[in-house]
Amino acid sequence: MTLKATPLNSAHRALGAKMVDFGGWDMPVNYGSQIEEHNAVRSDAGMFDVSHMCVVDVKGDNTRAFLRGLLANNVDKLQTPGKALYSCMLNPEGGVIDDLIVYFLSEDWFRIVVNAGTADKDVAWMNGQNAATSSGVSITQRRDGNDPIALVAVQGPNARAKVWQVLPTTQAATENLKPFNAAIVGDTAFGEAMVARTGYTGEDGFEIGVPASQAEALWNALLAAGVKPAGLGARDTLRLEAGMNLYGQDMDETTNPLDAGLAWTIDLVSERDFIGKAALQAKGQQAQFVGLILREKGGILRAHQRVIAASGNVGEITSGTFSPSMQQAIALARVPMDVAVGDTVQVAIRDKHLAASVVKLPFVRNGKVLAA
Repeated sequence: MTLKATPLNSAHRALGAKMVDFGGWDMPVNYGSQIEEHNAVRSDAGMFDVSHMCVVDVKGDNTRAFLRGLLANNVDKLQTPGKALYSCMLNPEGGVIDDLIVYFLSEDWFRIVVNAGTADKDVAWMNGQNAATSSGVSITQRRDGNDPIALVAVQGPNARAKVWQVLPTTQAATENLKPFNAAIVGDTAFGEAMVARTGYTGEDGFEIGVPASQAEALWNALLAAGVKPAGLGARDTLRLEAGMNLYGQDMDETTNPLDAGLAWTIDLVSERDFIGKAALQAKGQQAQFVGLILREKGGILRAHQRVIAASGNVGEITSGTFSPSMQQAIALARVPMDVAVGDTVQVAIRDKHLAASVVKLPFVRNGKVLAA
């Protein structure tokens, strides 16, 4: 099978990146040292090619009404142009088709960024719901075909300053931008850019969308400004430290999002109906999503390891790693309802049971360790 390539593939190879198959995409896992890339994002500025993710523009007079029923979070929270919302898109059984960010650009134009591996499925689902509800909106994916958009995430305490150095015409529009807001700026050296104060690392920064033809020029300009390229390896340790879910690992179509720490992304309070609402109301929350820190030597926390509570009830690790920021083994876990923050649980690692502490997420945010 031929792997898909982002517009930055040759740039990664020119930097000597170690490339891997990531869900059918040829992507950089690191450029030499994953630890250095991780630490650069926590202490300075790093950048990630996230062009494998897919921008989807939804347009038309009925766009808000369409999204009101499609998404579990309430797009009526989006009233100011540029405001963004994190949401799950659910199936009728309440399982997570995808987690995504939706941006309100105008009353007849919302932009959604969906995950790489689910993009085709997501767009097909959206098209099916558009037809089923006779909403009459246009749904255009912007990753392939005409007029594609490439995405570069620049993250870290110095990220915004370095972006303004490279994209000076965006500073006025983005200097006072609050987190989870975006601005579209037409007059940059790299064409029209959408600059969003969002990210997946627990650090400040921007996610920048530019025409795919301009992606490599933007990447090289950021490189010249001292932004360190970072691959999938650092992206995973950073997001895990930040307590952020990864689709396909921490949740999927079989997962109740209330059991995956995603209740805050679901509006069950308003009168509005949405796909999956009745199923969630019927199921309720049956497990909780917590952080674990391994307290005994002898193993690393990994996905699918069993977590045994003091009561004997059993949960499971969904993501685990060794934290470069904390120098400890950490994990995200779905555990029984009788487990509380501060408890000690046992993790089954090969033929041993090792003690771990239950902590509140996130582990690390804005360069500071919050869980100990």
